Amino acid sequence: MRKFDTKIQHLKYKVLREVARQAWNDSLLQNVLDIPKIIVPGKVPTMRCCVYKERAILSERVKMAMGGDPENPNVIQVIDIACDECPAAGYEVTDSCRGCLAHRCEDVCKRGAISFDHNHVAHIDKSKCVECGQCAKVCPYFAIVNRKRPCQIACKVKAIKINSENAACIDNDKCTNCGACVYQCPFGAITDKSYILNVIDLLKKSKEQGGFKVYAVVAPSISSQFTYAKLGQVIAGLKKLGFHAIVEAALGADMVAMKESREISEKGFLTSSCCPAFVKYVKTAFPDLLPHVSTNLSPMATIAKYIKETEENVKIVFIGPCTAKKAEAQLESVRPYIDAVMTFEELQALFDSRDLEITELEEDVLDNASYYGRIFARSGGLSDAAAQGIKEQNIDFELKPIICNGIEECRTALMKKSKNVLDGNFIEGMACIGGCIGGAGCLTHGVKDKAEIDKYGKEALEKTMTDAISVLK
Repeated sequence: MRKFDTKIQHLKYKVLREVARQAWNDSLLQNVLDIPKIIVPGKVPTMRCCVYKERAILSERVKMAMGGDPENPNVIQVIDIACDECPAAGYEVTDSCRGCLAHRCEDVCKRGAISFDHNHVAHIDKSKCVECGQCAKVCPYFAIVNRKRPCQIACKVKAIKINSENAACIDNDKCTNCGACVYQCPFGAITDKSYILNVIDLLKKSKEQGGFKVYAVVAPSISSQFTYAKLGQVIAGLKKLGFHAIVEAALGADMVAMKESREISEKGFLTSSCCPAFVKYVKTAFPDLLPHVSTNLSPMATIAKYIKETEENVKIVFIGPCTAKKAEAQLESVRPYIDAVMTFEELQALFDSRDLEITELEEDVLDNASYYGRIFARSGGLSDAAAQGIKEQNIDFELKPIICNGIEECRTALMKKSKNVLDGNFIEGMACIGGCIGGAGCLTHGVKDKAEIDKYGKEALEKTMTDAISVLK
């Protein structure tokens, strides 16, 4: 069974695996320059013009696998040398132009960007064009089209522009770190920084030096990943890597849902705070609504905070589908509780860097949360959990959730709220389509993921959130 959706993911995985393998063997610094040659030997055909350019790009991928540019605070970065295959973006005249006499495109253009050759075929002067699209609207043959790059189409917050060298560049102020562009770029020219070396360092020091234990907090969406193995085998694999204990982030979700249900009943209106990309979007695009964002930490940070406050000498690694979690872990409010963040892509690389065949392991157990905590992983789950929290705590409040599946639906709901026309009192904001199961760091992005999450939720021994969090008291 395939472990990845795309060959780009597989290439990224091979770089991560090799970087991790060298790190485990304490040979990374000596062999870092050889990694591109290991991945792409001289006689292997490449998708680039030559093996040398492929290796040059791989060298940049290796840097990203080792933490990326420290001067750039964004966890999402463009590999400039790899971003040269897409055509120039913007409005273009296609072969459908018939050289008509009407010249409506010319008449409607207020910038004088349209001209005609001796065959009366239209041309657009890019130095004058402001991408208003009026010419495309009036063309009777639909001969003018707007060619957008996959990364620009994927980025719903318009954080990606094209620079003077025809490469994509990211506006860090607008970027929500959701990673949609990472998954959609067909050349792998946009990628997320990896902190896999930090994780390896923690695991090695814990084993060799002692003094602290490394906990893995795993996102509930793990149940829809690693489809070639059983979940219990994935948990066993984590312990083989050296993690002392595996805890569900879903238990943190149970804690958040109970608190959030009380908070919304007290305030009358609330937006969720679980998705860091959504919270960043509120901050940048709708700052006036920021006071309405829940004061709760995310499930990841909530359970990590609890562990660190109740256990001594603990380091915590979060493992999930989300690139934005890497940015969240750097926030002052979260940094004390999370020591590193890994995606499922990176976990697969970590398993294989140790030659761990998890399908051969005996199953271990992961059971810390309720059904409601586990379904946080999919769109609508948070709202279901908040409603359950109101019910379990006997709160007299009617929840009217607005479930936002993707950042475009979030924008619509936030816009309505800003104009006081929103018919609801709780906005569940999820930046990724489908919720966390649509995160850029997933191994697979399938339509069956929601069903897998619900199935996983129903397997929880703790049927209520009250039962789940009672063990914490």
